[in-house]
Amino acid sequence: MHRSWWKTAIGVVLTAIMLFPIYWMINVSFTRRESIRKGQLLPFDFTTAHYQAVFHDQFPYLATSLIVGLGTVLLTLIIAAPAGFALAKLSVPGGRFLGFVLIVAQMIPAVVMALGFYAIYNRIGLLNSIPGLIIADSTIAVPFAVMLFTAFMRGIPREMMEAAKLDRASSWRTFVSVVLPMSRNVSITVSLFAFLWAWSDFLFASTLDREGGNLRPITMGIYDYIGAQNQEWGPMMATAVVASIPTVLLLILAQKYVAAGVTAGAVKD
Repeated sequence: MHRSWWKTAIGVVLTAIMLFPIYWMINVSFTRRESIRKGQLLPFDFTTAHYQAVFHDQFPYLATSLIVGLGTVLLTLIIAAPAGFALAKLSVPGGRFLGFVLIVAQMIPAVVMALGFYAIYNRIGLLNSIPGLIIADSTIAVPFAVMLFTAFMRGIPREMMEAAKLDRASSWRTFVSVVLPMSRNVSITVSLFAFLWAWSDFLFASTLDREGGNLRPITMGIYDYIGAQNQEWGPMMATAVVASIPTVLLLILAQKYVAAGVTAGAVKD
Protein backbone atom coordinates (compact mmCIF):
# COMPACT_ATOMS: atom_id res chain seq x y z
CA MET A 1 0.00 0.00 0.00
CA HIS A 2 1.35 3.43 -1.00
CA ARG A 3 1.76 5.88 1.83
CA SER A 4 2.16 9.60 1.20
CA TRP A 5 5.37 11.17 2.54
CA TRP A 6 3.56 13.64 4.75
CA LYS A 7 1.95 10.87 6.77
CA THR A 8 5.39 9.41 7.40
CA ALA A 9 6.70 12.85 8.34
CA ILE A 10 3.87 13.38 10.83
CA GLY A 11 4.57 9.97 12.33
CA VAL A 12 8.26 10.78 12.71
CA VAL A 13 7.52 14.17 14.31
CA LEU A 14 5.01 12.73 16.78
CA THR A 15 7.41 9.92 17.69
CA ALA A 16 10.22 12.44 18.23
CA ILE A 17 7.97 14.53 20.50
CA MET A 18 7.01 11.48 22.59
CA LEU A 19 10.62 10.31 22.90
CA PHE A 20 12.08 13.76 23.66
CA PRO A 21 11.58 13.50 27.48
CA ILE A 22 13.59 10.26 27.44
CA TYR A 23 16.36 11.93 25.44
CA TRP A 24 16.34 14.91 27.78
CA MET A 25 16.60 12.58 30.80
CA ILE A 26 19.70 10.93 29.29
CA ASN A 27 21.16 14.31 28.26
CA VAL A 28 20.85 15.79 31.77
CA SER A 29 22.29 12.63 33.36
CA PHE A 30 25.57 13.19 31.46
CA THR A 31 25.79 16.97 32.04
CA ARG A 32 27.72 18.60 34.88
CA ARG A 33 25.62 20.22 37.57
CA GLU A 34 26.96 23.72 36.75
CA SER A 35 25.77 23.42 33.12
CA ILE A 36 22.37 21.77 33.58
CA ARG A 37 20.57 25.12 33.91
CA LYS A 38 21.90 26.22 30.51
CA GLY A 39 19.49 23.80 28.85
CA GLN A 40 21.91 22.63 26.16
CA LEU A 41 20.53 20.05 23.72
CA LEU A 42 23.77 18.03 23.92
CA PRO A 43 25.92 17.25 27.01
CA PHE A 44 28.82 19.53 25.97
CA ASP A 45 29.99 19.65 29.61
CA PHE A 46 30.13 15.86 29.77
CA THR A 47 30.50 13.89 33.02
CA THR A 48 29.84 10.40 34.39
CA ALA A 49 29.93 11.58 38.01
CA HIS A 50 26.15 11.32 38.35
CA TYR A 51 26.22 7.61 37.47
CA GLN A 52 29.06 7.03 39.93
CA ALA A 53 26.89 8.59 42.62
CA VAL A 54 23.95 6.40 41.60
CA PHE A 55 25.98 3.18 41.67
CA HIS A 56 27.27 4.16 45.13
CA ASP A 57 23.97 5.27 46.66
CA GLN A 58 21.12 3.49 44.89
CA PHE A 59 22.10 -0.19 44.63
CA PRO A 60 20.23 -1.19 47.85
CA TYR A 61 17.05 0.39 46.46
CA LEU A 62 17.52 -1.28 43.06
CA ALA A 63 17.93 -4.64 44.82
CA THR A 64 14.75 -4.01 46.82
CA SER A 65 12.82 -3.18 43.64
CA LEU A 66 14.13 -6.35 42.00
CA ILE A 67 13.04 -8.51 44.97
CA VAL A 68 9.62 -6.83 45.12
CA GLY A 69 9.15 -7.21 41.36
CA LEU A 70 10.07 -10.90 41.29
CA GLY A 71 8.02 -11.58 44.41
CA THR A 72 5.00 -9.87 42.84
CA VAL A 73 5.40 -11.96 39.69
CA LEU A 74 5.60 -15.20 41.69
CA LEU A 75 2.63 -14.41 43.93
CA THR A 76 0.54 -13.26 40.96
CA LEU A 77 1.19 -16.46 39.00
CA ILE A 78 0.49 -18.68 42.03
CA ILE A 79 -2.91 -17.04 42.54
CA ALA A 80 -3.99 -16.15 39.01
CA ALA A 81 -3.16 -19.30 37.02
CA PRO A 82 -5.24 -21.75 39.12
CA ALA A 83 -8.00 -19.15 39.46
CA GLY A 84 -8.16 -18.69 35.69
CA PHE A 85 -8.28 -22.46 35.17
CA ALA A 86 -11.10 -22.83 37.68
CA LEU A 87 -13.17 -20.05 36.07
CA ALA A 88 -12.53 -21.32 32.54
CA LYS A 89 -12.86 -25.10 32.88
CA LEU A 90 -14.31 -26.21 36.23
CA SER A 91 -17.76 -24.58 36.11
CA VAL A 92 -17.24 -22.83 39.45
CA PRO A 93 -20.58 -21.72 41.02
CA GLY A 94 -20.87 -17.94 40.68
CA GLY A 95 -18.12 -17.79 38.06
CA ARG A 96 -19.80 -14.97 36.14
CA PHE A 97 -20.18 -12.96 39.35
CA LEU A 98 -16.50 -13.52 40.19
CA GLY A 99 -15.56 -12.28 36.71
CA PHE A 100 -17.62 -9.14 37.33
CA VAL A 101 -15.92 -8.64 40.71
CA LEU A 102 -12.51 -8.82 39.02
CA ILE A 103 -13.52 -6.06 36.63
CA VAL A 104 -14.79 -3.90 39.50
CA ALA A 105 -11.58 -4.55 41.46
CA GLN A 106 -9.58 -2.96 38.66
CA MET A 107 -11.66 0.22 38.91
CA ILE A 108 -10.90 0.86 42.59
CA PRO A 109 -8.48 3.82 42.87
CA ALA A 110 -5.05 2.75 44.08
CA VAL A 111 -5.02 5.48 46.72
CA VAL A 112 -8.12 3.96 48.34
CA MET A 113 -6.43 0.55 48.40
CA ALA A 114 -3.25 2.08 49.82
CA LEU A 115 -5.14 3.66 52.72
CA GLY A 116 -6.89 0.36 53.42
CA PHE A 117 -3.58 -1.52 53.34
CA TYR A 118 -2.04 1.06 55.69
CA ALA A 119 -4.70 0.48 58.34
CA ILE A 120 -4.38 -3.33 58.06
CA TYR A 121 -0.57 -3.39 57.92
CA ASN A 122 -0.35 -1.06 60.91
CA ARG A 123 -2.24 -3.66 62.97
CA ILE A 124 -0.38 -6.77 61.80
CA GLY A 125 3.10 -5.23 61.55
CA LEU A 126 3.68 -5.36 57.79
CA LEU A 127 4.46 -1.65 57.34
CA ASN A 128 7.94 -0.89 55.95
CA SER A 129 8.48 -4.49 54.86
CA ILE A 130 9.11 -6.19 51.53
CA PRO A 131 6.37 -8.86 51.96
CA GLY A 132 3.84 -6.09 52.60
CA LEU A 133 4.82 -4.32 49.40
CA ILE A 134 4.69 -7.57 47.39
CA ILE A 135 1.16 -8.31 48.60
CA ALA A 136 0.00 -4.75 47.85
CA ASP A 137 1.48 -4.71 44.34
CA SER A 138 -0.03 -8.14 43.62
CA THR A 139 -3.53 -6.78 44.20
CA ILE A 140 -3.08 -4.63 41.07
CA ALA A 141 -1.75 -7.48 38.92
CA VAL A 142 -3.94 -10.41 40.04
CA PRO A 143 -7.34 -9.26 38.62
CA PHE A 144 -5.80 -8.51 35.21
CA ALA A 145 -3.90 -11.82 35.27
CA VAL A 146 -6.97 -13.89 36.19
CA MET A 147 -8.98 -12.39 33.33
CA LEU A 148 -6.14 -13.04 30.86
CA PHE A 149 -5.67 -16.65 31.99
CA THR A 150 -9.44 -17.24 31.90
CA ALA A 151 -9.79 -15.88 28.35
CA PHE A 152 -6.96 -18.08 27.09
CA MET A 153 -7.90 -21.28 28.91
CA ARG A 154 -11.48 -21.10 27.63
CA GLY A 155 -10.03 -21.57 24.15
CA ILE A 156 -8.25 -24.83 25.01
CA PRO A 157 -10.07 -27.68 23.19
CA ARG A 158 -12.42 -29.69 25.40
CA GLU A 159 -11.09 -32.90 23.79
CA MET A 160 -7.74 -32.41 25.50
CA MET A 161 -9.43 -32.15 28.90
CA GLU A 162 -11.47 -35.28 28.22
CA ALA A 163 -8.35 -37.18 27.10
CA ALA A 164 -6.69 -36.31 30.41
CA LYS A 165 -9.76 -37.59 32.28
CA LEU A 166 -9.59 -40.89 30.37
CA ASP A 167 -6.02 -41.25 31.69
CA ARG A 168 -7.50 -40.79 35.21
CA ALA A 169 -5.79 -37.44 35.70
CA SER A 170 -7.27 -35.25 38.43
CA SER A 171 -8.22 -31.63 37.78
CA TRP A 172 -5.00 -30.45 39.44
CA ARG A 173 -2.89 -32.89 37.41
CA THR A 174 -4.64 -31.78 34.23
CA PHE A 175 -3.92 -28.16 35.11
CA VAL A 176 -0.24 -28.76 35.88
CA SER A 177 0.58 -31.24 33.09
CA VAL A 178 -1.68 -30.10 30.24
CA VAL A 179 -3.06 -26.59 30.68
CA LEU A 180 -0.12 -24.78 32.29
CA PRO A 181 2.49 -25.76 29.64
CA MET A 182 0.10 -24.55 26.94
CA SER A 183 -0.24 -21.18 28.73
CA ARG A 184 3.39 -20.15 28.26
CA ASN A 185 2.69 -16.93 26.32
CA VAL A 186 0.02 -15.79 28.75
CA SER A 187 2.26 -16.59 31.72
CA ILE A 188 5.09 -14.51 30.23
CA THR A 189 2.70 -11.63 29.50
CA VAL A 190 1.30 -11.69 33.03
CA SER A 191 4.79 -11.89 34.52
CA LEU A 192 5.98 -8.93 32.47
CA PHE A 193 3.07 -6.66 33.41
CA ALA A 194 3.21 -7.68 37.08
CA PHE A 195 6.94 -6.90 37.19
CA LEU A 196 6.51 -3.54 35.45
CA TRP A 197 3.69 -2.49 37.80
CA ALA A 198 5.73 -3.45 40.86
CA TRP A 199 8.94 -1.86 39.49
CA SER A 200 7.27 1.48 38.75
CA ASP A 201 5.02 1.61 41.81
CA PHE A 202 5.28 4.81 43.82
CA LEU A 203 1.93 5.13 45.58
CA PHE A 204 2.09 1.91 47.60
CA ALA A 205 5.81 2.42 48.28
CA SER A 206 5.35 5.98 49.56
CA THR A 207 2.39 4.93 51.74
CA LEU A 208 3.43 1.50 53.04
CA ASP A 209 7.25 1.62 52.93
CA ARG A 210 8.06 5.24 53.76
CA GLU A 211 10.42 4.37 56.67
CA GLY A 212 11.90 1.22 55.12
CA GLY A 213 15.52 2.48 55.16
CA ASN A 214 17.56 0.55 52.58
CA LEU A 215 14.53 -1.70 52.01
CA ARG A 216 12.79 1.09 50.10
CA PRO A 217 12.31 0.57 46.32
CA ILE A 218 14.09 2.70 43.72
CA THR A 219 11.05 4.94 43.21
CA MET A 220 11.55 6.12 46.80
CA GLY A 221 15.36 6.15 46.54
CA ILE A 222 15.12 8.97 43.99
CA TYR A 223 13.72 11.14 46.77
CA ASP A 224 17.17 11.22 48.37
CA TYR A 225 18.15 13.74 45.68
CA ILE A 226 15.22 16.08 46.38
CA GLY A 227 15.87 18.58 49.16
CA ALA A 228 13.90 21.42 50.66
CA GLN A 229 16.01 24.08 48.94
CA ASN A 230 17.46 22.38 45.84
CA GLN A 231 17.28 19.25 43.69
CA GLU A 232 20.17 17.14 42.41
CA TRP A 233 18.89 16.84 38.83
CA GLY A 234 21.96 15.01 37.50
CA PRO A 235 21.89 12.03 39.91
CA MET A 236 18.09 12.04 39.77
CA MET A 237 18.06 11.64 35.99
CA ALA A 238 20.90 9.10 36.12
CA THR A 239 18.85 7.05 38.60
CA ALA A 240 15.87 7.21 36.26
CA VAL A 241 18.01 5.98 33.36
CA VAL A 242 19.46 3.09 35.38
CA ALA A 243 16.00 2.16 36.70
CA SER A 244 14.63 2.11 33.14
CA ILE A 245 17.19 -0.35 31.78
CA PRO A 246 15.67 -3.58 33.25
CA THR A 247 12.17 -2.71 32.01
CA VAL A 248 13.43 -1.87 28.51
CA LEU A 249 15.37 -5.14 28.29
CA LEU A 250 12.35 -7.13 29.49
CA LEU A 251 10.08 -5.47 26.93
CA ILE A 252 12.52 -6.22 24.11
CA LEU A 253 13.04 -9.86 25.12
CA ALA A 254 9.36 -10.62 25.77
CA GLN A 255 7.85 -8.58 22.90
CA LYS A 256 6.72 -11.51 20.74
CA TYR A 257 5.33 -13.43 23.72
CA VAL A 258 3.41 -10.37 24.92
CA ALA A 259 1.78 -9.86 21.51
CA ALA A 260 0.65 -13.50 21.48
CA GLY A 261 -0.41 -13.47 25.13
CA VAL A 262 -2.50 -10.29 24.97
CA THR A 263 -4.48 -11.55 21.95
CA ALA A 264 -4.86 -15.09 23.35
CA GLY A 265 -8.50 -16.07 23.56
CA ALA A 266 -9.62 -13.14 21.43
CA VAL A 267 -10.50 -15.38 18.46
CA LYS A 268 -12.47 -18.61 18.72
CA ASP A 269 -13.12 -21.24 16.08
